[in-house]
Amino acid sequence: MISHRKAFFFIIPLFIIQSLFVRCEARTLEVGADRPYKLLSEAVREARDGDKIVILAGEYFDCAVIPANDLTIEGVAPNAGAIITDKACGGKALLVTVGNNMTIRNLTLARARVPDGNGAGIRAEGKNLTIEGVKFINNQNGILGAVPGATITIRNSEFVRDGTCINSGGCGHGVYAGGELELLHIENTRFFETREGHHIKSRALRTEIIGCDIRDGSEGTASYLIDIPNGGSLVVRDTVMEKGPKSQNYSAAISIGAEGITHRTQEIVIKDSSFQNDNEHQTIFVRNITATEAQLSNNKLSGQVKPLEGDGTVH
Repeated sequence: MISHRKAFFFIIPLFIIQSLFVRCEARTLEVGADRPYKLLSEAVREARDGDKIVILAGEYFDCAVIPANDLTIEGVAPNAGAIITDKACGGKALLVTVGNNMTIRNLTLARARVPDGNGAGIRAEGKNLTIEGVKFINNQNGILGAVPGATITIRNSEFVRDGTCINSGGCGHGVYAGGELELLHIENTRFFETREGHHIKSRALRTEIIGCDIRDGSEGTASYLIDIPNGGSLVVRDTVMEKGPKSQNYSAAISIGAEGITHRTQEIVIKDSSFQNDNEHQTIFVRNITATEAQLSNNKLSGQVKPLEGDGTVH
């Protein structure tokens, strides 16, 4: 007897095939003096979506415009000394991140300069950028991003002596989130001796600053520690803050709405933090120009400090 068996065919959606193909084809590209790519910019030209670029210790006079999506760029290990310095691509930054869903970790980005004063360690032009364990040293801006709907997440990083102001009146900052970013999230990150601009300036719809250390020190000349110029939700928690004797603007540490309210401000929460004023003038800890009630609780203030100006409560 002949047995007849029915044949079954399965149709696999194209997007699943493409996804599997990308995973199988993802590569690691190595950068270093004795590796296939001598510079990050060389590896970036070859990188495809989903790849990883690993950079060995060394100082690289280089910059890169990075178009690939889902890309990871990292130093071989924390504090291993992969330094990218002194060169700006497109008159913008050491790294211009055009691709989406990018992660950058374990690098030092230093000394970015351009004629208009906006030279950045990173210019974020794609969506959903994650920064981990990166040091930003002596740049006109540490990070500059202004893509509506994007997110920028910064963890375990350091911003030292970033910021500048130019004759035309424009200023660079430690972090500047322009446009209408969906979220700026900064966690376990240190800001120190920022110059002239603000340590953090955010026009994002929501800004979260958790477990950070934000200080002028004895030589820093920053304006505000945190500037939220157009409103938007703000949460500051478990953060140490200090305004130094050389601050360019002793009026306030945290300012909300100073350039006009264009974003809905659903909440303002500053809690479980400390602020020390080392300036000889009185400083307002939180100046709130929005109509949203600022909620200040369990904060420790020292020096000549007025806790709150504007709507809100202090507990």
